[in-house]
Amino acid sequence: QVQLVESGGGLVQAGGSLRLSCVASGRTLSGYAMGWFRQAPGREREFVGSTRWSGVNPDYADSVKGRFTISRDNAKNTVYLQMNSLKPEDTAVYYCAAGWRGGRGPSEYNYWGQGTQVTVSS
Repeated sequence: QVQLVESGGGLVQAGGSLRLSCVASGRTLSGYAMGWFRQAPGREREFVGSTRWSGVNPDYADSVKGRFTISRDNAKNTVYLQMNSLKPEDTAVYYCAAGWRGGRGPSEYNYWGQGTQVTVSS
């Protein structure tokens, strides 16, 4: 089993930066893909970005490309989402997810964190 624990959410001013962390415990293999999703009130869960656990070339949604960066520290079993130039429309609950294949669909991931709230003020 893989367990994911997220942290780093909070309130930030528009144009600012925030870094989310996702720590994986339990069975963590290098083949796992890690994804970030977000869900705003009244909207469906939206793909943000993903990467292979030991990979280099991540995939990003067009809405965050150039502003958000996924990185990892495999020694700490941790994946990060660095968010720069934040906009009010980035406000959402952000979720970390893990799966063998990855991709842009939530159904492609087997394990999910509880989510962390990110609020961007104007």
